[in-house]
Amino acid sequence: MNVDRIIRTLIVDDESPARARIRQLLKDEPGFAIVGECSNGRQAVLSIQKQSPDLVFLDVQMPRMNGFEVCAALGEHCAVRIVFVTAYDQYALQAFEVHALDYLLKPFDRDRFQKTLRRVRDQIKGEATGVSSELKALLHELKSRADRVDRLAFKSDGRILFVRIEDIDWIEAAGNYVEVHVGTSTHLLRETLTWLEGRLPSDKFLRISRSVIVNLDRVKELQSLFYGDFAVILRDGKRLTMSRTYRDRLDKLLPKTP
Repeated sequence: MNVDRIIRTLIVDDESPARARIRQLLKDEPGFAIVGECSNGRQAVLSIQKQSPDLVFLDVQMPRMNGFEVCAALGEHCAVRIVFVTAYDQYALQAFEVHALDYLLKPFDRDRFQKTLRRVRDQIKGEATGVSSELKALLHELKSRADRVDRLAFKSDGRILFVRIEDIDWIEAAGNYVEVHVGTSTHLLRETLTWLEGRLPSDKFLRISRSVIVNLDRVKELQSLFYGDFAVILRDGKRLTMSRTYRDRLDKLLPKTP
């Protein structure tokens, strides 16, 4: 690719403010031209196949098809350069595996954005290889945390809400999502319950059935039911069921005896 050629750029994000943010930051950058915007993964695949952009700023969590599913649909021979843009740092390893050029964590500032653009220019000139130093640092941080999380991020009406793990009351599977219950609020996260279980502190959270995880600090009492099941009563009065197949985990809910 000619280094003097305009870098044709596609912006993909289901949130209009997020697309506007990247559009605004690119406006004053020489050598970049926005060839389109997409609000979901399916639009992104069609647009990339039709327009063959040089660079795509790609959100991870989107309706219909997420960012990694977009990459899979394009295939390994697609030459487009991908920069993931997301509020969720837990996808950094997957970004590394699909050879993303960079990984922008929202919210990011102009300086961080310009670092990404410099890396794009250098890569096009053949002066950059491998992954960005920021992505390497993020991967190192994730490994040092042993894949645990201390907060979750959720999209809501153009905003990104952060919830501390200790504030969660209970979590329930909902198809391809999980519902995270925090007080009177419920947030949707596009992950599996098993994935989330593996990243929550096991001394604080307990899976009580195939579809429910509970914060042990919120448990008020247990009540025996028929067929070996238990009712788990939370401090706010919420009633959940511990199925008999999870009874071996009951010790975590019982007081320690001397």
